[in-house]
Amino acid sequence: MRIARTKNMVLCSVFVALIVVGAFIRIPIPVVPFTLQFLFTMLAGLLLGGKLGATSVCIYIVMGLLGLPVFAEGGGIGYILKPSFGYIIGFAVASYVTGVIANKVSDPGYKRLFAANFIGLGIVYLFGMVYCYLMSNFYLGNPIGLWPLFLYCFILAVPGDIVLCILGAFLGKRMIPIMKRGRI
Repeated sequence: MRIARTKNMVLCSVFVALIVVGAFIRIPIPVVPFTLQFLFTMLAGLLLGGKLGATSVCIYIVMGLLGLPVFAEGGGIGYILKPSFGYIIGFAVASYVTGVIANKVSDPGYKRLFAANFIGLGIVYLFGMVYCYLMSNFYLGNPIGLWPLFLYCFILAVPGDIVLCILGAFLGKRMIPIMKRGRI
């Protein structure tokens, strides 16, 4: 029991570190920078399961809100007021949902992994776009219409994340059996 708890803590810590590293590997695009955070939050759900995956992402979020510069553009409680913060909230929810869907069976196939990843992607974008719209229009006083929102917050960013969904499914297919056998 104690070994399992320690192993879970170590695995969560590894994914927190990977998410932090993923935030600094970025390609600047307008409004929302493209990073590898999504890949690592998705893999946290796939490999650790919904609860532990979401726990890893939540620890990452708390670290950032406490002031550690772990987000793509810094950190601190003021980050909540950035229009892109919704994507970070979406990471936690998506990690949980992705993990639950993928781990309903002991050895998920590619179809299940792709479905889990793309549902997670939809969740991240839903949270991100709604939050960006609300912050821009009602807090920042910098109104954004639906078409520019869709263009900048979805169309420009989603191609790279689709590639990450595919990569995540292939990595998950290889790593989930290893994780289940307890070799990691």
